[in-house]
Amino acid sequence: MNPSQTITEHPTRTNLLDAGLRLAQTTSLAKLSVNQIVREAGVAKGTFYVHFPDRDSYLVALHGRFHETLNESIATATDRMPYGRSNLQTGISAYLDGCLQKRELKALLVEARVDPAIQTAVQERNQSYYAAIAQNLAAMGWSNALIAARLLVTMVAEAALIEMEKGETDTAVRQTLWQFLRTHPTT
Repeated sequence: MNPSQTITEHPTRTNLLDAGLRLAQTTSLAKLSVNQIVREAGVAKGTFYVHFPDRDSYLVALHGRFHETLNESIATATDRMPYGRSNLQTGISAYLDGCLQKRELKALLVEARVDPAIQTAVQERNQSYYAAIAQNLAAMGWSNALIAARLLVTMVAEAALIEMEKGETDTAVRQTLWQFLRTHPTT
């Protein structure tokens, strides 16, 4: 898996995104408003628009923040590991654990997927996941590694949703994922 690039942000922009993270614990996307965000952040409404042209761009940034944090966890967990099954399993575990730690935000972002701006961000983010996972699958002998990576991303996303609903690690879900990873690529 690839290490992510850290984006340096303006403190007020960071404060606005942090406010969204806090609000995600109690507010659905449909009810999340710019007024709530600025009230939670303790800034004027005009300040919001200095950093984000609209609510959609804010949601895209919130989505990006969530995945940057996940990517940092994955990069730390897989640092210096050779490509292959162990790297992939460690990275997936870090992703799933990160989703569980930010359950409320993950729920908000799942809800946001119906928004075209978020759909584009999800597709772009998934492309980077496909490439990273495909390197591991190729090292494991998969000839159609990019196709397998796309399928695996879908399985991992579903595993994250299952664990999110349960509110904790689901051993059976993870063991099933690991079983897929043990599948010989030529069968």
